[in-house]
Amino acid sequence: MYWQLVTCGENLIGGELLDKYQSLLRSLYPSKSAIATEIINLSAILNLPKATEHFISDIHGEYEAFQHVLRNGSGNVRKKIDFLFADRYGEEALRALATLVYYPEEITEKVREELSETDYHAWYEQNLTDLIELCVFASKRYTRSKVRKALPADSAYILEELLYQAREYSDKDNYYKEIFKTIFELDQEQQLIISLGYLIQRFVVDHLHVVGDIYDRGPYPDKIMDTLLDYHSVDIQWGNHDILWMAAACGVKVSLANVIRICARYNNLDILEDHYGINLLPLLNLATSHYQVSDVFLPKETKKQTSLEVAQVAKIHQAITIIQFKLEGQILQRQPEFLMADRDLLSKIDYQQQTIKLNGATYSLLDGQFPTIDPTDPLRFAEEEEQVLTHLVKAFQTSEKLQRHVAFLFEKGQMYQVYNDSLLIHGCIPLDDAQTFKNFSYQGTTYKGRELLDFFDHYLRKLYTGKAEDEGDLAWYLWTGECSPLFGKQQMTTFERYFIADKKTHKEVKNCYYSLRDNEAVCRMILQEFDLDEEKGHIINGHTPIKEKDGEDPIKGNGKMIVIDGGFSRAYQKKTGIAGYTLLNNSYGMELVAHQPFTSKKDAIKNGTDIISTKRVVDRQLKRKTVGETTVGTQLLEQLADLKALYQQV
Repeated sequence: MYWQLVTCGENLIGGELLDKYQSLLRSLYPSKSAIATEIINLSAILNLPKATEHFISDIHGEYEAFQHVLRNGSGNVRKKIDFLFADRYGEEALRALATLVYYPEEITEKVREELSETDYHAWYEQNLTDLIELCVFASKRYTRSKVRKALPADSAYILEELLYQAREYSDKDNYYKEIFKTIFELDQEQQLIISLGYLIQRFVVDHLHVVGDIYDRGPYPDKIMDTLLDYHSVDIQWGNHDILWMAAACGVKVSLANVIRICARYNNLDILEDHYGINLLPLLNLATSHYQVSDVFLPKETKKQTSLEVAQVAKIHQAITIIQFKLEGQILQRQPEFLMADRDLLSKIDYQQQTIKLNGATYSLLDGQFPTIDPTDPLRFAEEEEQVLTHLVKAFQTSEKLQRHVAFLFEKGQMYQVYNDSLLIHGCIPLDDAQTFKNFSYQGTTYKGRELLDFFDHYLRKLYTGKAEDEGDLAWYLWTGECSPLFGKQQMTTFERYFIADKKTHKEVKNCYYSLRDNEAVCRMILQEFDLDEEKGHIINGHTPIKEKDGEDPIKGNGKMIVIDGGFSRAYQKKTGIAGYTLLNNSYGMELVAHQPFTSKKDAIKNGTDIISTKRVVDRQLKRKTVGETTVGTQLLEQLADLKALYQQV
């Protein structure tokens, strides 16, 4: 960058700015030897093997399964354990060591309670020795500087000594034995093992990609967000469920109504009340004042709840659903450009006959109670509904935890990511039947392909900063519109699934992207649209669960596309037959990992149960890829050019 500034000349940036940039570099590297040292360091780093990337998608609030996959690196931890120790230990011991790495706090506490002091001491010495060896092995592709920065501050000195001990020199044996002995005497062995467990997890995966849908269905999206906030290196591609919560946090009424409806549908209202501190009492008062319990709105899952509690969830579910449909109808009246006027379904109901006419057919409604709807003006809010919405907007906007999580989603997230020869997208690139990019027109401008995703990314950031020109209508279109790259269907049949028994009306026709992605030429066209090498490039996709039990293949387009939504959400696992796909990309190439359902953290700790994972090679490199050939390498090369230019100036 510095060299580019010099060659551009003062006409473009001005001499004053150039001087400031040069001064900044000089402050970071105050001497010629300091510059030379950093040039040597960066040049060497560029030749290290590429570190491992981990791709995960469609987590949907399943915190325990997500945590386990994160901790075991999609089987990478166990792979390294087997490489080092398979000829020394049996399966039970290997599994025990892996579980210690995954859950070091819980296992050390469990062992301490179960073993005598003598046996515990022996267990500690053996496992500490093994963990040190494993940690050294897992960190071998990193510089010593990077390893040092990863060490916890309060035990960095001891850990560094242990990790870099020279075992071939016998004159230091007593030195290390004394360290082991003193650690145990000072009751510090438990903390040291915990630190090593997390370091191994850290070194096994260098960077995490979350390809959308952290939220909805499962019970703990907030815990997943807290984990990501503390993760050492992560990026996020927004999913359709994520943007619901992002827009809700911005005060978009229709989005927060959808959020509450989905939480009620899956009986997860405690996410809002207990985890995010959003008071739903005004909504409950509205619901219990006007609605009777309807079988249509009973939650999909019932927990250890009384019949009264289940009834309250059902009433909240129906009350917020009707509010949502009113809000959507109002948007459609404001936004004729969305070409969705036929989805204003509240205005199509015959309230006296309790029927609705759709596509030329008349259907009876499964539930006919609409106590807050005026049949002569069905989209108008009752006064109580207005009051509830005002309260909910404020509650979402003032939830400190939600705002912190959404700020992180905007900081680390985007509509798509181009990284290391891969295009990461959650949903789709809308296509038409002619195998070209589908047009979306808004306010006199037409968008398609990459421009479409850039348009929505820019819009969401304007919404977050309060600069959007609408009321969040485009955020709602992203959730349900035909040209939305996060939805990817002709229409969302939420109303039909609630109110109409005929399942033919429930069908949601997917954008032809989902059939055309099996076509290699189409995948290559998409890669070209995002300036990626169509020979080396891949598209990493989530959003649509792969039905493995029906023989569906997650690798599409002759290897150009990999779909990694295999059903992390328990709600999908009966359809998919598995519990999610993840993807690993290291210096040797890509491996797709299929996971079997996770039992529980409790079972993993008690019995050493791991997620059974099957790895499948997607793309094997003939030559190991180096850091210099990656996205990070490109950035380092720019820094190297700056430093070399500065070195010549000093």
